[in-house]
Amino acid sequence: MSTPVLIILSLAGYFAVLMLVSWLAGRGGDNATFFTGGRRAPWPLVAFGMLGAGISGVTFISVPGMVAAKGYAYLQMVLGFIVGYFAIAYVLIPLFYKRNLVSIYGYLEQRFGASTHRTGAWFFFISKMLGAAVRFFVVCAVLQVLVFGPLGIPFSFNVIVSIALIWLYTMLGGVKSVVWTDALKSFCLIMSVVLCIWFIGQNLGYSLSDMAGAISSHESSRMFFFDDAKSGLYFWKQFLAGVFMAIAMTGLDQDLMQRTMACADSRRSQKNMITSGILQFFIIALFLLLGTLLIIYMDARGITRPEKSDDIFSLVATDEAMPAIVAILFVVGLVAASYSAAGSALTSLTTSFTIDLLHERHRSTDERLGRSRRRVHLAMSVAMGAVIIAFYYISNQDAISAVYTLASYTYGPILGLFVFGIFSRRRVRDRWVPAVCVAAPVLAWALKWLLARFWGYETGFELLLTNAAFTVAGLWLLQERKPTV
Repeated sequence: MSTPVLIILSLAGYFAVLMLVSWLAGRGGDNATFFTGGRRAPWPLVAFGMLGAGISGVTFISVPGMVAAKGYAYLQMVLGFIVGYFAIAYVLIPLFYKRNLVSIYGYLEQRFGASTHRTGAWFFFISKMLGAAVRFFVVCAVLQVLVFGPLGIPFSFNVIVSIALIWLYTMLGGVKSVVWTDALKSFCLIMSVVLCIWFIGQNLGYSLSDMAGAISSHESSRMFFFDDAKSGLYFWKQFLAGVFMAIAMTGLDQDLMQRTMACADSRRSQKNMITSGILQFFIIALFLLLGTLLIIYMDARGITRPEKSDDIFSLVATDEAMPAIVAILFVVGLVAASYSAAGSALTSLTTSFTIDLLHERHRSTDERLGRSRRRVHLAMSVAMGAVIIAFYYISNQDAISAVYTLASYTYGPILGLFVFGIFSRRRVRDRWVPAVCVAAPVLAWALKWLLARFWGYETGFELLLTNAAFTVAGLWLLQERKPTV
């Protein structure tokens, strides 16, 4: 039996279990189940599920490959993530629970007004739709090359079936289904990485001690970089960026906070956030250890390293000297990571669009809210599929990079809005807030260009901070004299 057929059979089994778990979790679901999970999700389950939620298909492909050029520098940022998760746990989570928010961007309306609320929601919507679509596009493209292409299945059909499956299992129970299926996907993701490490080590003839020694002595295993402050790998730049990236892209992201707030109360939600943050360090470390092992394998086999480091994992997994199980584990892990991210993104987009932009929660009966939510959920699915197919026909690496950059810019204004709202008591001129949030990324881009042009400074993830700082400065200029109550 050919490898593509084996992979498809494995994926069919995986999706059968996924649908069963989703159906069991979503039985008797209603609007509260879809939006908040009924606030009854066990916090250890949410914490374990968030491990997979924080790792997209792009992470699954890219992180092992990045060790070739950057070593283990990414762990510097992950250490910052942990600090950021503590800030989320003890600042944002109590705030969101106290205000009984379904969408976290409802805080912006309570604090500033309707215009600011819509601005934050639109920035999230654009960022999440583009980011989720691009991440899932990369995964569909890999599956097309490894599985569907050899069987003569067109890319559009690949995308339609994939999006339909995501729509189906999230439609059944919303956040409640996402929480339980995320736990399944986290298990599959972790096991696929662990087993890939084992099988590759076996292929190289390594015992566990041999493997540990080879990885620790390899040049790619360097973790800390203190020697060049201008470099994007400099420790303090990576660490501080990690702190604020976690706050912005987890604590202020409806996608990840929606499942976090499925816990019964803020105390349990805090335990979930801190536990998942600490465990994430070890999961990312596993991916990096795998990356070093992949490079050792390529060097031992005389395989030329590909031009794109993202291709390293798939190149080794499908190498003829590897048993077929490694290719199967690679695809199952990739699908587990990507479907987890896409499913939760689809649920959060539906929630934010329905609650923040259509304002259906307060002006609708529960029945009408349900109908609206189902229509929006279907529309978000169609939109995501259309964006993915469009990328397939018009994209190149530069276009994809540009979309990722755009997505990273959009979190700066959201971070600035929340920072000003939490740490200042002043009101602002609400109707001018959209102009500030549009101007801030433009000014941040200009500053990045000037620093590179005249000082040779490489701006990395700290771009988020300058973007947020411009937003805070603009809000300060818009503030009214009378403080808020």
